[in-house]
Amino acid sequence: MSGTVITFYSYKGGVGRSFTLANAAVLLARWGYRVLAIDWDLEAPGLHLYFRPHVSEMPPSGVVDLAHDFIQKVQYPASHTVRVDVEGVLHLMAAGKIVDHRLDASYAPRMQEINWEALYEEGFAEFLEERRAEWIAQYDFVLIDSRTGVSDIAGICTAQLPDRLVVVFTANDQNLNDVVDIAHLADQARDRLPYDRPRHQVMPVLSRLDNRMEYQRAEEWQQKCAGVVAPLFRNWLVKGVTSEQMLRHLTVPYISYWSFGELLPVVVERPPSPDQISFALETVAAVIAQQFDRTDLLADNRDAYVAAARSRRRKFDLDLLVSSPRKQWRTGTELITELRLLGLKADRSVSGDPEILDQAGDAAEHLCLVVAGELSRWQLTEAERFVRRTLGPDGAQRQMFCLLTRGTDRELLPGFLRNLRHLDFDPGVRPVRVARELHDLIKATPAPEAEPDQEALRDAEAALRELPDQLPYPGRFVLVEETVRGMAGALDDGDMDLLRDRSADLSLLGKPHRNGTGVAVPERLRTEVSALLARIERRITAFTN
Repeated sequence: MSGTVITFYSYKGGVGRSFTLANAAVLLARWGYRVLAIDWDLEAPGLHLYFRPHVSEMPPSGVVDLAHDFIQKVQYPASHTVRVDVEGVLHLMAAGKIVDHRLDASYAPRMQEINWEALYEEGFAEFLEERRAEWIAQYDFVLIDSRTGVSDIAGICTAQLPDRLVVVFTANDQNLNDVVDIAHLADQARDRLPYDRPRHQVMPVLSRLDNRMEYQRAEEWQQKCAGVVAPLFRNWLVKGVTSEQMLRHLTVPYISYWSFGELLPVVVERPPSPDQISFALETVAAVIAQQFDRTDLLADNRDAYVAAARSRRRKFDLDLLVSSPRKQWRTGTELITELRLLGLKADRSVSGDPEILDQAGDAAEHLCLVVAGELSRWQLTEAERFVRRTLGPDGAQRQMFCLLTRGTDRELLPGFLRNLRHLDFDPGVRPVRVARELHDLIKATPAPEAEPDQEALRDAEAALRELPDQLPYPGRFVLVEETVRGMAGALDDGDMDLLRDRSADLSLLGKPHRNGTGVAVPERLRTEVSALLARIERRITAFTN
């Protein structure tokens, strides 16, 4: 699938266009998209300054050198890009050669001697089309920082190259008077091109709005701006979503701290709160990632919209995370064992660990809540967080399941969980059936039948995992040690019936004392148990692979 070229344009300078582009580029790369950022503001370049702490080498060339490749009839032009060392794939094509974070002394004369009109008469348009084809084959998004105003360079960036436009403007009449007309002029210019491209989709971004100190005036200008740019939304905004609603999501606030220097707040503010500038920048990047689509979801649930953009191309480490209360710890362990034997990558949620809620991403694609009587407060928090991040824009929705003990009143569940698919289970029986049901729902294919040897290995893994940290009295250590060694011997001999019997013995020996007291298991025995568990897990992996 080919990439998308998006030009960031502003009629006036000083509106935060390069700032918005640079931060959006970092976000898209972090989310798994391959990104190329191009500084085509050749008369006042500066995009490279945002990335200077993150490049291992200064750009040796750039857009001006690309033009000179055409002038000199270079058969195979260089890429003129450098890698930006952020999460993911992000490359930069600067305006030209950078030395000590400044444009090389040769840049200005090389740029000024370019006659763009003459270049087009000599076939530069076709040369650019070839470069464009290379870019969209290599990158998911090509973000171009365009010259302001009306010029030959701005025409290249707004008419020939882009699939879409992002028009950045501020709340003043100098910007508003021409922001819509410029988009129309770009459409008229591309109508004259010999290339088959549809009319522009234009995303207006209201930048540097100070809505903290001057709330009333900011509100008045917000509404005025929404009315002026409403025509730009007509060919891509979902019916029912107003231009005012959309522009509020596409407003980047003025935060004085970030107005000094060329900075990347999205690198620092992770995850951002709604009052931080990165929160708005995430929304802008998400609309780009979603190809200007499903704006109804954005209007309804901004967090879910951004999460969908963030996870669209993501590969999760796990298929399923199992969240269970402490009293259902054993059931959770058995369920994970069964799921792994069926080939799913499953693990336990670290119940009550607040660091999970601060993580920007998710470890698992799906979530299963094991509910015994009522949902714990931790599980409720975890479920709400999952829902905020999982509404997919393309129908490929991540799933959450509720595994209910028999007798649990589902009417006592929170409203957003009552409508989910519920699976019932008996806490006294190994959750083999519900594990197969979960597999079938996640994979949309029937789970393979388990072989007898797999059953024995599964029982052994569960018995070893359920061995408690304390035993009722020291004398039981000897019995447990003998049983563990008996299991190891049975595994060596391939005697699965004996392994199953010894596993049942270990489950009985591992039952805790009624009053909860006990003696800590010695380190030597812990080491033997861990070694045997590792062997069994390797054997299970061999079966499932």
